[in-house]
Amino acid sequence: MALTTLDPVTALIVIDLQSGLMGWPFAHPIGDIVARAAALGAAFRRRGLPVALVNVDGSSPGRTEQAPRHGNPNGNPIGNPFGGPLPDGWTDLIPELDRRPSDIVVTKRTRGAFASTDLESLLRARGVTQVVIAGVATAGGVESTARQAYEAGFNVTLAIDAMTDARPHAHAYSVEHVFPRLGETGSTQAIIDLVERTNAHELA
Repeated sequence: MALTTLDPVTALIVIDLQSGLMGWPFAHPIGDIVARAAALGAAFRRRGLPVALVNVDGSSPGRTEQAPRHGNPNGNPIGNPFGGPLPDGWTDLIPELDRRPSDIVVTKRTRGAFASTDLESLLRARGVTQVVIAGVATAGGVESTARQAYEAGFNVTLAIDAMTDARPHAHAYSVEHVFPRLGETGSTQAIIDLVERTNAHELA
């Protein structure tokens, strides 16, 4: 579904743009993803809209058929979510996100940002009815957060050029087949333009 509108109180949710994941071999240049997520954050803050920054510090309990990974393909340890200790600073939000005191900051221990945090209640308290989601990984934390947001009754928008995955085919499948069933998709610039138009109208 093409991007059509944003609710008056829409929040940005940025998933897992943290120090421990910056060395992964993503399908798209991570610098570009970071820059677009930061641009979204700046646009939302300019209009007084909530920004939620999410990091990951664990993994869901339970058995899975896929063995835990102890390092990325470059041989670097990637920490507790995939088996093994977390290096110092692994969960630190990257400075490019320009964290502000007004931002919501939550640490998740599941793929999605809602299941193991109080993110939903924090958004509800601010009157949020719609979320825009960006970050990594497209078919992991981003998709899981989008599913949980949709099931919680939020309108969902995906900033498809502000996310990536280590698996190109997984990124493409989420963007082409999953996200249209959960909400609307759009580019970073299209979302920023809509944020500015929508909020300006509401403030007029």
